[in-house]
Amino acid sequence: MATGIARRGKTWREARQKYDSMREHSAAEAVALVKSLREPKFDEAVELHVRTGLNVRHAEEQLRGTVALPNGLGKNVTIAVFAQGDKAREAEEAGADHVGAEDLAKKIEEGFTDFDVVIATPDLMPVVGRLGKVLGPSGKMPNPKVGTVTADLTKAITESKAGKVEYRTDKAGIVHVVIGRIGFPEADLVENFTAVMDEIQRAKPSAAKGRYIHTVTLASTMGPGVRVVTDGGGDGDLAPTPAPAAKAKAPVAEKPAAEAPEVEEPAAEAPEVEEPVAEETPAVEESSETAD
Repeated sequence: MATGIARRGKTWREARQKYDSMREHSAAEAVALVKSLREPKFDEAVELHVRTGLNVRHAEEQLRGTVALPNGLGKNVTIAVFAQGDKAREAEEAGADHVGAEDLAKKIEEGFTDFDVVIATPDLMPVVGRLGKVLGPSGKMPNPKVGTVTADLTKAITESKAGKVEYRTDKAGIVHVVIGRIGFPEADLVENFTAVMDEIQRAKPSAAKGRYIHTVTLASTMGPGVRVVTDGGGDGDLAPTPAPAAKAKAPVAEKPAAEAPEVEEPAAEAPEVEEPVAEETPAVEESSETAD
């Protein structure tokens, strides 16, 4: 860890020394701290990082979905739509920035990536499927589970423009989501944070085992991370679980301990039975000597 810190810039290291990086804060405290740690040179994004206990190698423990941020993302979202005919006209009227079919696919294959979200109608998914190697790694591949493969283009485009964001676990089971900009009022960032955490908690896979949320961290694009208490993110029901179990076992353990001496009392009488035998033996020997 020390090596990683040494590689950071001077401004980052100075910000890191201003607070206890291992202490967990409430959402409001964390947001205020993130905003106060450094003077940004641009309107940085505020990022939420949630480390889960999910084993993403199992399909039933995958976590992916979308959530609408109450206060938006604070940026102009650029949308590319794969549609043709009447649906293409619908997409343009709804505010899509780039609309096309084979022509748009060819443009992307040649290196065009100036868009944040890709939406497609179901009939054009065979065309979009060829772009998996380009759109997949950047997380922009349309998916019906998150509403980006749909016939209702107006709704999908409107929600994306308003600040609808996608969340998903990476290979390490961590969720990374942008919840706004550093210039947002603190109350707006806290509200966006709460909306995302509530959605992640609601979408907990039924196959998840053990502790679901391990750590929650907020950070600006160029700043250090600030830990947020996991209890505030809907994970508080996990911490008290061991306490009731310990209380339930206590009375059960007391009963055998109290009854044990009663069972051992008969064993203590055994020496009293042996004492008469020990006294009778010499008595028999004395009578035999007298007889001689």
